[in-house]
Amino acid sequence: MNSYTIPKGEAGQAAIAKLTRAIGLLSPQRAWRVEICEDRLTRSVQQCRFLNGVLYKLLSDATGYERDDISEYCCGLMWGWRDKRVPKTPRNPSGVESVPIRTTTTNENGVRDVLKWDDFSDYVAFLQRHFAQECGIVLPDPDQNWRDM
Repeated sequence: MNSYTIPKGEAGQAAIAKLTRAIGLLSPQRAWRVEICEDRLTRSVQQCRFLNGVLYKLLSDATGYERDDISEYCCGLMWGWRDKRVPKTPRNPSGVESVPIRTTTTNENGVRDVLKWDDFSDYVAFLQRHFAQECGIVLPDPDQNWRDM
């Protein structure tokens, strides 16, 4: 699969013209998939390490819950909850559990959709505010240069 970035401005218009010509040369004997999405910075490895190794670790230590449970809870706080049907058990006779509407890696439809850099930063800031106000747990700021890492 090939991926191309179309720059802003006049250079972008030239790139669009080239791509249009290239699409016109595709074999009509085959089916093709063309996907177009906005080019946004993805979250960095450092952001993921900070979230999992610092924030979730501090919350896990403070609450005694496991990392996956902390992650699910935080995603539910940020994006809300939806009910999901599950097999009935003695502890869950209704067969319904609440799960986050989305996570940091999947959208509301369960399709992989990793948060972009700025949305991820908003998520971290939300967690810092929430846990400071509601629980008195102070979560540290990330490295000021984490965008460049």
